[in-house]
Amino acid sequence: MWFIYILLAIAGFQGLAMLVTRDKLMSFDLAIIRTVQGWENPALTRVMKAVTKLGSSSVVIPLVLLTAVVLFVVLKHRKELVLLIGAMVGSALLNELLKLLYHRARPDIHRIIEETGYSFPSGHSMAAFTFYGILTYLLWRHMPSRGWRVGLVIIAACFILTIGLSRVYLGVHYPSDLLGGYWASACWIAVCVKLFRRYGGVKY
Repeated sequence: MWFIYILLAIAGFQGLAMLVTRDKLMSFDLAIIRTVQGWENPALTRVMKAVTKLGSSSVVIPLVLLTAVVLFVVLKHRKELVLLIGAMVGSALLNELLKLLYHRARPDIHRIIEETGYSFPSGHSMAAFTFYGILTYLLWRHMPSRGWRVGLVIIAACFILTIGLSRVYLGVHYPSDLLGGYWASACWIAVCVKLFRRYGGVKY
């Protein structure tokens, strides 16, 4: 049954990708871009430039390394370390593969910052979703109550969504790029967690 769900999720992603490559979502994308970029002001621009760095390699890689050190040296959780590193490396490779496969150019409407490379799916969105998603999974069982767990999920979701929103605000991604990044990362995390639970000898 789990395998069927993954296949359906992958089929759904392919459906989204087909709509993107055929420009069927352009009206949706442009409407959201105009709304988000309509908020532009100097103070918010400074905030968004700072937020977007939370999904960049210059921040995510040090955070991953710091988490890896804590898992390996402090907590002695070597299996969890493999999950973290495998998920992050796999997510980065998957993003590069998908970008090369779909060749979507970045929006050229109003860019506040400049970025290179293809647009779909968003690399920042995938990196953020994978890192903060896996971190939430690893911290989940250590939360003392349901309230703490709800708070953990809300905080992770805020990080992920705000980083994605910053990419639209700064003019370097379409909203559908974010959807593609979140969708691909969710599928990838599901696969990683399933393999971790099956071969890592853990039940959480």
